Amino acid sequence: MDIGFLLKGLFIGFSIAAPVGPIGLLCIRRTLAEGRTSGLVSGLGAATADAIYGCIAGFGLTFISTLLIRQQVWFRVVGGLFLLYLGLKTFLSGPAGKMASAKVNGLMGTYASTFFLTLTNPMTILSFAAIFAGLGVASTSGNYLSAGVLVLGVFSGSALWWLLLSSGIALFQAKFNLRELKWVNRISGIIILLFGLYVLLIIKIS
Repeated sequence: MDIGFLLKGLFIGFSIAAPVGPIGLLCIRRTLAEGRTSGLVSGLGAATADAIYGCIAGFGLTFISTLLIRQQVWFRVVGGLFLLYLGLKTFLSGPAGKMASAKVNGLMGTYASTFFLTLTNPMTILSFAAIFAGLGVASTSGNYLSAGVLVLGVFSGSALWWLLLSSGIALFQAKFNLRELKWVNRISGIIILLFGLYVLLIIKIS
């Protein structure tokens, strides 16, 4: 195993996941309202999507990346609408039933929502391509072992960020009462709605 590629993958995955956006906000809100497991599973959904995009870039699957970029408007429309749905759902959700989302079905939905949301942002592939080139790992398309190790590192680095975030936020969970959690839902929902409106507005302007 090429440790160098693994370490570079860890760095790439961590740096792609770290900026706080709608996914990070969902992870924080779910950790506070439903527990660390829910927050971590949310992050793992995003990490899986990151790994898929890393796989496309790492294995040099240019025909897929080209297709994604060409259809980016439709992906953004779907992603923007999904953000509006998640924002409204978050705003209207109550703090009751804190442990309900720890069930398998709840966790599957939690995982799927962030996986789908991350996957509907095809511009992520450009971020991976740029970072790969900057770190000198853009030429792994001919070496499947190195590309595989790199993608493993990307997933691990992204997952590490979500583990740290959910674990850190979980330390504050006990300090929130039901009334405060209700306001967490409302504020998070409004911000996510604004993210969705922004995505759709950018499409209309462009």
